[in-house]
Amino acid sequence: MEISAGGRLEVRITAADVGKRVSVRRTTEGGVPGEKFTDTVGVLTSWDNGVLLITRKSGESVRIPESSLVAGKVVPAAPARRRGPAASYEELARVATRAWRPVESEPLGEWELRASSGFTRRANSVLPLGDPGLPLDGALAAVRRWYGDRGLPAYVQTATGGAGTQEPLCAELERRGWIREVTAELWIGALAPIADRDEGAGVLLSREADEAWLARYRRKGVSEVALRVLGSGPSVWFATVPGEGAPGADSPAAIGRCVVDGRWAGFAAVEVDPAVRRRGLATTVMAALARRALEEGASAAWLQVEEENAGARALYAGMGFGAHHAYHHYREPAAVAGGR
Repeated sequence: MEISAGGRLEVRITAADVGKRVSVRRTTEGGVPGEKFTDTVGVLTSWDNGVLLITRKSGESVRIPESSLVAGKVVPAAPARRRGPAASYEELARVATRAWRPVESEPLGEWELRASSGFTRRANSVLPLGDPGLPLDGALAAVRRWYGDRGLPAYVQTATGGAGTQEPLCAELERRGWIREVTAELWIGALAPIADRDEGAGVLLSREADEAWLARYRRKGVSEVALRVLGSGPSVWFATVPGEGAPGADSPAAIGRCVVDGRWAGFAAVEVDPAVRRRGLATTVMAALARRALEEGASAAWLQVEEENAGARALYAGMGFGAHHAYHHYREPAAVAGGR
């Protein structure tokens, strides 16, 4: 908190600081000044009619009455990373979208509209990197028409918690009634240590997702569109660990997917048969894929993990991964009479 030379807390932010990362202290609701405080850190996304809106790293928006402030200051845009490769949000967003290429895409200014018959939100949402070339309301109307023409709900993928992420856009979407349905994180780490963790014995690598791999994949009934998305990317590899005692069986013990793109290797669909979990098979799969990615010249790794997946988060943290930023999918408001 900001403390003056006289030892008093001071509010050193104004409405002119909208868009900056701030730290504020306020009295709790019903609290007595000087007795109960709550601290909030995030991007100041608006300050209107005596109310501040601060968007936290998690994407959560916090409304704070101006009258409750007791201290506040602008803080660095993002904390320094302690480990992992250096990377900007925009670089990672573009790498991630190339790993899940949509069947159909169209530019809207510097936004990308992506559709794949509903298979994964990543391939059926807007990636808003830059200026859409229209005022926001006009851009969102165009987005809703484009997805409506394809019989799909409109989603906008945004990010928070890093330099260059989109806290202001998140706040504007929420102000217009868009609903945040999914929050996950993109984690990054060095690639070589992953390859060194296991010999990867018994892992079969292929350029295509065969029937055995698809039998373990958690999304059942994979369509032709889904296969196109899964097979997209600059250099895609699928890993399979056959079921015990049944090589080539319809139910592998573990699977994984990796997309090599320049210096990056992106891991996804790492899944293990519940009957053989806690035997290190996820590590085995990732190590085998990491070695192949190293052979192709990659040096850094990324993956996406949901907030509630505690097991996966513990596994990836143990491999040296750390969170880079959070990302969210905002769904359009409910359709209104006369249109979407």
